[in-house]
Amino acid sequence: MDALNMLVGSITIFVLALFLGNELITKVPPTLHTPLMSGSNAISGITIVGAIISAGAEHGELAKYLGFAAVIFATLNVVGGFMVTHRMLGMFKRKG
Repeated sequence: MDALNMLVGSITIFVLALFLGNELITKVPPTLHTPLMSGSNAISGITIVGAIISAGAEHGELAKYLGFAAVIFATLNVVGGFMVTHRMLGMFKRKG
């Protein structure tokens, strides 16, 4: 019964996070989307650390493959975030 309560609690938190995230994103003006998204993508570096730990842990073959895939996707996310930030900052440079 305790596992069922934990599952229901986890699903409840997930659904509330979905609604809260949707409300927050829809209230952000379009001019702030790029800086916020590039900043949040840069934070994905933390995901890389967790993915490396998961890929190197001795939890079985599936965990290694999923950890490796997580390293690849998180790295792409971080690089993409920095590319967006670089392009955004380039828009504010003086011409000349």
